[in-house]
Parts: sequence; C-alpha cells; structure tokens
Amino acid sequence: MRVALAVVPAVSAVVGVDVSNSVSESEFSCLRTPGGQGAVEFVIARVYQSGGRVDPVGAQTIKNAKAAGIQYVDGYIFPCVSCGDAAGQVSATVDHLRSSGADFGMLWYDIENYHWGSQSANQAFIKEMVDEGKKLGIKAGIYTNYNNWATIVGAGWNYPASQGLPVWYAHYDGSASFSDFGAFGGWSKPNIKQYLGDKSSCGVGVDYNWYPAGEDVVV
Repeated sequence: MRVALAVVPAVSAVVGVDVSNSVSESEFSCLRTPGGQGAVEFVIARVYQSGGRVDPVGAQTIKNAKAAGIQYVDGYIFPCVSCGDAAGQVSATVDHLRSSGADFGMLWYDIENYHWGSQSANQAFIKEMVDEGKKLGIKAGIYTNYNNWATIVGAGWNYPASQGLPVWYAHYDGSASFSDFGAFGGWSKPNIKQYLGDKSSCGVGVDYNWYPAGEDVVV
C-alpha cells in the first residue's frame, strides 16, 4: 500500500510499511532511521477490520506516524464481506478518521482471499466500495494481486481501474522491482509493491513496500 495525497516526483527508491497494530510515535521515529530495508518514508495503517468494525487503533496510528514526521500516511480497509453494506463500511471509516483528526492521504481497499462469495456478488460489493469512496471525495486504490483478483472477481474485471483507482500488489519475492508484474484487472502498471511480509523492525510487525525512483507516483 502506499501513502497518498498528491502526485509528486519520486527522486529515489522509496520504502514504506503497512501495519495492522498500534504503533507509537517513538516507534515510527525509529522506523524513519535507516535500517535493513532503508528508512521508512510512507505508512499505510489498517483502519477497518475484517470482523466488521472500524479499527480502534487505526486513527491514532495515523496521527502517530504524522507526529513522527512521516509525510505520507494512508489507511487500508480490510472489509467484512459477510457483514454486507460495503458503502457503510467505507463511510464509517472515513467518518471516524475525520472526526478523530487523522489526516490520511488515501484509502486502500484490501481485496484478498478471505470469506468472499460468488464473483458477481464480489464485483457488486467492491463496486459499492469504489462508488462510496468517490461520493465521499476521497482518493482510493486497490490492494491485491493477480491470483486473488482472478479468484475473487475474475482477472478481466476492471471497474476500479476504469474509475482511476491504482493498484498496490503483493508478491513476497524480496525484490524491490516491478519486473514481476503482469497486467490484470485493467492495470498495466502498478503503483506500489509489497515485497516482504511479516517482518519486524524497531519492535514493530510490518510488511515492507516499495515504489521506484525517477517517475511520478500517487502518494
């Protein structure tokens, strides 16, 4: 996932993390120091849980990242498909973040294999999320990969891409490179790659993400 606010020129390879637990300001300050994967420059925090509720620590985690000086901070929604009301999940998340004063760049909709239904029902659910985000005036993107997308909605289904949503894809190959990406879902080029999962740095459980230098990227 990448953090997002605007389109800016990347001047070097940029490393970020996504987190699903509470992270303090001091822990984020530690993550900003150069480590094995480089200094963290963007953060994506979980802000909605698959159990069907707004993440109780997501807003504060975003605020802590900002307080630590991390400029680009996003959130991701892990939706509860069985709960229904996809639009309500998006609006509840946005309302909570705004009322909490959590200044986020964009929201990523986490589309991975977890209690989904038929492809047609899944398409309708995701479309509802996309449309609600547009209605609320937020920037949004999709977190997934080819296998998840093909299983959940069909590899050729391209509604989010057709609405301008970028893709953040997962492939834990340890390589900070887009050379492994193959087009699907209407995306010919990715926005961010999650290339290392379930790591620990500064005592924090993180996944590592990356986007390349020398081109404009949505952050």
